[in-house]
Amino acid sequence: MKPASEILLGAYQAALQAAQPAHILPAYLEKILAHSANSRVLVLGAGKAAASMAQAFEEYVSQSYPQLNFDGLVITRYGHQLPTKKIKVIEAAHPVPDQAGYQAAQKTYELLNSLKPGDHLIALISGGGSSLLTLPVPTISVDDLRWVTKALLHCGAPIEEINVVRKHLSVLQGGHMARIAVSKGAKVDALLISDVTGDDPASIASGPCAADPSTYEDALLILRSYGLLQADFPESVIRHLEEGMRGIHPETSKPDDEIFQTTHNHVIASARQSLDAAAHYCQAQGLNTIVLGDTVMGEAKDVAYVHAAIAREFTLHQSPAQKPLVLLSGGECTVTLPKNAQGRGGRCSEFLLHFFDKTADLKHLAALAADTDGIDGSENNAGAWFDADIRELASCQNIRVRDYREQHDAFGFFEQLKGLVQTGPTLTNVNDFRIILIPD
Repeated sequence: MKPASEILLGAYQAALQAAQPAHILPAYLEKILAHSANSRVLVLGAGKAAASMAQAFEEYVSQSYPQLNFDGLVITRYGHQLPTKKIKVIEAAHPVPDQAGYQAAQKTYELLNSLKPGDHLIALISGGGSSLLTLPVPTISVDDLRWVTKALLHCGAPIEEINVVRKHLSVLQGGHMARIAVSKGAKVDALLISDVTGDDPASIASGPCAADPSTYEDALLILRSYGLLQADFPESVIRHLEEGMRGIHPETSKPDDEIFQTTHNHVIASARQSLDAAAHYCQAQGLNTIVLGDTVMGEAKDVAYVHAAIAREFTLHQSPAQKPLVLLSGGECTVTLPKNAQGRGGRCSEFLLHFFDKTADLKHLAALAADTDGIDGSENNAGAWFDADIRELASCQNIRVRDYREQHDAFGFFEQLKGLVQTGPTLTNVNDFRIILIPD
């Protein structure tokens, strides 16, 4: 068997490769461009994979439709830009929006309104688009939207609930992008790289081209459930949501809306596809492989405890004939931070810190947890990993989990042990990736 570190990182790379736009986009473009050779094609997009999707679009078109009349603009996170020829790439802040994102979203809105009957809108959408495609309704300032975004991120709300609120404050999300395009006589195809559990188009980047079943009332209930409607909460946001409940503002686009007769959403990459690719890699190494699921959600600490219990069960009771064994899972954890937390790290590193702690007696286990966008939280790592050697190093150097756990400093813990996974931006995003290796 290969060294544990090589297996862990090899499986992670296989998962990333399966979600690269250059590999997955052509098959979909072949279908949706077949009847648009004589139309103007407007390419708009937002997300951490937006630049790589735009580049893949241009490369495919240059070979298969060199005469295609197209232009466009996509918005991506700082540090994720790639060279393109006709599609403009603008970088902006994530996860909390900034002025650059606001101005880019305004330009997106202007381009949408330039569409004419017979034109074709192709939307390149990926995770991160919710904050990057920031164009609040006119009565809400960018600063107020930033305040709400920060509050929702810090309270531990899952991304699906955060996006319900965002959609009801946005000019473009919640299906509004598609609504504008169709009102101009254009048809719409949205190509989606999913970073949400369940791959619901309405939740990916807050669904700019997707039907949204949620309501203004849902958005208010979410804010109330986390105790956010305090005296310092932006009055403009409360007023807009309450007015929406009274019918003063139009709702997001609903599933029975006629715009979806000419609007189609295509999920082209997902956590499940990447987990399947990682499983295939592991099986090729002669490892038995079990995929625990691609929709694992919850507080990172709790998810780690469940994974530790499963790993212990297989370690202690699985037949030797079934080992070595790999356990894979995907989904998205959350981390609820106390106000006094001083540590660094993201949900994947946090998961692994607690998993490391709860499997202290299983000294030969190896594991990796990393975000597929290459950025875990606000630091420069994708996640972290450990094997038996790293566990031994922690013991020898008296590096104790409890010294880092209370401050949520998973980054600091694994940095000390040389256990950080650092890839830089991967230019895709299909949520969290976890692998546990149980040796013979």
